[in-house]
Amino acid sequence: MTATITRPRAEADPAAPQPKSRKPLGIDRRPGFLTYGLLIAFFIGGTYPLYWSFVAGSSPSSVLTDTWPPLLPGGLFWQNVGAVMDTVPFWMSLLNSVVVSAIITVSVVFFSTLAGYSFAKLKFRGREGLLVFVVATLAVPTQLGIIPLFMVMKQFGWTGSLGAVVVPTLVTAFGVFFMRQYLVDVIPEELIEAARVDGASMIATFWHVGIPAARPAMAILGLFTFMTAWTDYLWPLLVVPQNPTLQVALSQLQSAKYVDYSIVLAGAVLATIPLLVLFVLAGRQLVSGIMAGAVKG
Repeated sequence: MTATITRPRAEADPAAPQPKSRKPLGIDRRPGFLTYGLLIAFFIGGTYPLYWSFVAGSSPSSVLTDTWPPLLPGGLFWQNVGAVMDTVPFWMSLLNSVVVSAIITVSVVFFSTLAGYSFAKLKFRGREGLLVFVVATLAVPTQLGIIPLFMVMKQFGWTGSLGAVVVPTLVTAFGVFFMRQYLVDVIPEELIEAARVDGASMIATFWHVGIPAARPAMAILGLFTFMTAWTDYLWPLLVVPQNPTLQVALSQLQSAKYVDYSIVLAGAVLATIPLLVLFVLAGRQLVSGIMAGAVKG
């Protein structure tokens, strides 16, 4: 018989240096002083114009021309706000801006999501060529289409009504391209095939599969669309000068010979407040949408 010799297992020396476990790059790294410094600098640079508008809107107009303009708000803000409301139809223009921006936002988000889902997940003849055409329209300056678009609105008899502001922007090429790029990787093909096997129609698949997956991108697109529609000035000035939106009404605060910058900037602050409220209320959806597009795996 052959004897089996068992060698004793060597015990690890506790004094020997232990190998360090490697962590993936970027894990458990806390931001340093430079990161916080840059964030604070960007925050100050982004909020200072709004703060300066509030300071100027609450101070006398004569103080703004001094060598050292004020750095702290004055006590004339509400007085300047009253002057704004006495000079322009503020509440009517505010309502017009809310209606126009809300309709445009809902329409752009819905139709862009529907078109983006079609380009991303449906297979039909001419899909790639049509997508290239949609993207190519982004290279055309908006100002080139103002004159023919105004002529069309005049033939329809829509000039002077809010429909002339809403209809041309019911859907945008940027919204379609943005939703297509988001949905092309977010929705797996297996999920769509499973919905079809269960008997779901094309619209039902879009409603129950596409929209839940697209909610973060829809929130981002909705915020940017509302902001763009709210701050639009040139096109509403051409088609609704007598029934103005808020931006067009505030432009009437500037006279031909003298501009009271305190009143003008007080109106600018009033026009910015709804956007700030919207960003505060929808900030969580905005952050989750950005993280959903940035984090994979």
